[in-house]
Amino acid sequence: MPKACILIMEGTNCEEETKTAFEEVGIEAELVHLKQLTGDVPKKKKRNLFDYQIMMLPGGWSAGDYIRAGAIFAARIKSKLMRDIEEFVANGYLVGGICNGFQILLELGLLPGFEGISEEPIAALTTNLNARFQCRPVYVKHINKCAFTEKIDKGEVLQIPVAHAEGRFTFGENDEKFLERLIDNKQIVFRYCHSDGKEAEGEFPWNPNGSLYDIAGISNPEGNVLGMMPHPERVMEGINKAEWTRNKIDEGDGRVFFESIAEYIKRR
Repeated sequence: MPKACILIMEGTNCEEETKTAFEEVGIEAELVHLKQLTGDVPKKKKRNLFDYQIMMLPGGWSAGDYIRAGAIFAARIKSKLMRDIEEFVANGYLVGGICNGFQILLELGLLPGFEGISEEPIAALTTNLNARFQCRPVYVKHINKCAFTEKIDKGEVLQIPVAHAEGRFTFGENDEKFLERLIDNKQIVFRYCHSDGKEAEGEFPWNPNGSLYDIAGISNPEGNVLGMMPHPERVMEGINKAEWTRNKIDEGDGRVFFESIAEYIKRR
């Protein structure tokens, strides 16, 4: 059975939902502390990254979000695990990040990955424009397919919750130049939108954070590394959707995301 490594450290708090989501689509999932991959534990607790087909960085507040969101977790990964992750990605295995995980992937230079893995971050997820923590259902449109979204139709609108204070995607002074590269490379996977799929155009609450070009999720050019701010693991069942009491929906919109991952891994 394919296996998922859900990488955690102190402050991670969405790992159980992520583990359950993988298991519901037929993927064996294990919660793996960073120290288990770096060897800083007794021998029987050590794990090897290459025993898994996907590494997922779940949401939360790793290390309390001190310095900035994801910075400490990323620094610890860089110090002892980065070489393995580089090889893991180069071999076509999947690396995903949800919310805090997306922030970590940017800190690591795994995204956007224009010229491979960058030594320094070239994009960031910074403080929401309204400077408030946002926890609400949002709508995202699927823009481009990647290994994580093969079962999602292009243009399909999903309702997925967000929960973050630092989710505004930006390239800083290079917004215009690098945004064009994202578009040309078809690396924008999800954009915030209205319920009918109309572009949010930065309008709150459809775009909950003021993210550049309404960006909610991107991949690397190869499509096997993905980061997204919304939490698909929180909406696996219809009961998790905002309008469930009216419509009695069977499945949540996050399920197809994990089904896509499972299909890709099993086929590969």
